[in-house]
Amino acid sequence: MRSRARAHVATLFLSTVVVSALLATGGGAAHARTPSPPSSSSIGLPASVDGGAWASGHLQGTAIDRRRGHMYFSFTNLLVKTDLAGRPIGSVTGLTGHLGDLDFNSADGRVYGSLEYKAAQAFYVAIFDGSRITRMNMDARTTDVLSTVHLREVVRDYTADMNGDGVFDGDTGNTPDHRYGCSGIDGVAFGPDLNGRGGGRLTVAYGVYSNTARTDNDHQVLLQYDVRDWRKYERPLSEEALHTSGPASPGGKFFAYTGNTTYGVQNLEYDGDSGNWLMAVYKGKKAAFPNYGLYLLDGSKPARRGEVKGQPRPESGRIVSLLPRGLHHEPSGVYGYESGGQYGLVALDDGRYYVAEAGTVDSGGTTLQTGRAVLHRWTGAVPNPFAVGGTAR
Repeated sequence: MRSRARAHVATLFLSTVVVSALLATGGGAAHARTPSPPSSSSIGLPASVDGGAWASGHLQGTAIDRRRGHMYFSFTNLLVKTDLAGRPIGSVTGLTGHLGDLDFNSADGRVYGSLEYKAAQAFYVAIFDGSRITRMNMDARTTDVLSTVHLREVVRDYTADMNGDGVFDGDTGNTPDHRYGCSGIDGVAFGPDLNGRGGGRLTVAYGVYSNTARTDNDHQVLLQYDVRDWRKYERPLSEEALHTSGPASPGGKFFAYTGNTTYGVQNLEYDGDSGNWLMAVYKGKKAAFPNYGLYLLDGSKPARRGEVKGQPRPESGRIVSLLPRGLHHEPSGVYGYESGGQYGLVALDDGRYYVAEAGTVDSGGTTLQTGRAVLHRWTGAVPNPFAVGGTAR
C-alpha cells in the first residue's frame, strides 16, 4: 500500500467520465465462536459492488454504510462513494498523502481512514462526512467533507532513533531506526476494548517495514482510541501547514506476535458475530515464520501483560492472542490463514464479508486502477477460510 500516484483533478475527472460509461454497460464483551447464518434483515446485499476505474493509486480499503446503501473505496489519493449498484455518487480528491484502510462508524455516520504524510512525519485519522460527498471531484482541502486528527504516538515510534546516531533515516526499512519497525499506519477498525473492558474503540494498526535483519519488528502494533471526544481535535486538512491537534497518547497499545510482515496490517476488521479481529497483511519474508496473509485475534481473550519479543532492551506490553485455528506453524507458534482482504475487508457481522479485489484497466493508453467488493461467507476452512457467496455456514 505504498504507491504514491499524483493524479491531477483534471485527470480524475476524465477517469470519472470513463468509469461512468463502463458502469453504464454493466459494469459488548468480545466472544469467539462460529459465525451464525445471516439474519433476514441482511438478506439482499449484492454479490459484488464495483468501485470503478480511476487515474489514482491502487485500492487500499473499503467501508459500507448499510443503512444508507453506500460503499466507500479508498484509492490511495482518492475516496470514491458509490451506491450498492456500483454507481458513483461522489468522490474526494486533492489528497497527496497516503489514504489507506477505511471503516464506517455507525455511532456518528462517518467514514474513518488512515492518512499518512511520511515526508512530513505526520500521521492522521481522516474522517469523511459521507452525507456531504454529493458530487465528483470534491477537493479535500477546500470543501467541508474531511477533518483530520493527528496521532502523536505514531510519530514518536516512526521517528525513533533506535541506534542513537542522532540521524533520522527517513522512509526506509533498511535501517535499525523506527521503533517496532514502524512505517506509519494503515489498518483501521471499530470494535471493543482489547483489554476486555467493553466499549467501542477505534483501533489503528501500524504499518511495519519489511526487514529480515532485525528482531524487534515481529509484532503487529495496535493503538486504541475512544473517539467520542475527538471533535475537539478535528481540524480541516491543510497540506501546506499540517497540524498536530490530537490526543497525547492512545487509550491502549497492544502487540500481536505474527512475525514480520511487509508493511504491517493492510486491512483491519472486527467481526461482531464471532467477536474476533481480522488482520489482512502482505506476506512477510522471514524464514523463521510462516508468513500467512491473514491473522485472527482471539476476541474471547483480553490482552495480558507479557514480553514484547525481540526488543533491544527487555520490554513488556499488552499482548493480544492469535485465535488458535487455521494453519499452525509449530516452530513459531503462529496461527493464520491464506486469503485475500489486503485491499479491503468488510465484516457484515453475520458470517459474511465483502472481500475486495484490485486490478487495472487500460483506457486509451492510460492505466486506471480498479476495485470491487465481492461477497464471501466464512467457512473457516484451510488454507482459505472464505468462500464466494452469500450464505454463511
